[in-house]
Amino acid sequence: MKILRVIVGGIVLIIAVLLIVALFVKKEYAVEREITINKPKTQVFDYIKLLKNQDLYSVWLKRDPAAKKEYKGTDGTVGFVAAWSSNNKNVGKGEQEIAKIVEGERIDMKLRFKEPFEANDDAYMLTESVSETQTKVKWGFKGSMKYPMNLMLLCVDMEGMLGKDLQKGLDDLKVILEK
Repeated sequence: MKILRVIVGGIVLIIAVLLIVALFVKKEYAVEREITINKPKTQVFDYIKLLKNQDLYSVWLKRDPAAKKEYKGTDGTVGFVAAWSSNNKNVGKGEQEIAKIVEGERIDMKLRFKEPFEANDDAYMLTESVSETQTKVKWGFKGSMKYPMNLMLLCVDMEGMLGKDLQKGLDDLKVILEK
């Protein structure tokens, strides 16, 4: 019986320590990647503001070409929603909504993941003229994890995990636009 108390006490102590550590772990994360595309800024922005075009360069949407997609509203305008549903656990179910557009400069999106986990994150794409024929595109994600789930941010490399997918998407975008 004494051994059982020691084991239970040890487990309780470990859980308590983890909960205390989680109080001091950041809750937010942000990941951003960029690329320079050899096309004028207006041409690049007019392409990226259309969420349906992400089917051609987004790594996540390419993971299941058979994913069911639904659209609501007018693409390229605030309020447009692109929803997806897939049996592939790496794609899951969710939707992306255009939240704000600064014409020719920036598009802000709300991401609502429903499966395999629930989360609400923000994404954005920025365009910046490098020259008359070159545009820098930045693609980023911002999100947060509530206490005590934020403890996972100590173990999960969001920068590495999301960053490589963002960069691959930007690389594919560059190929498409420079054809």
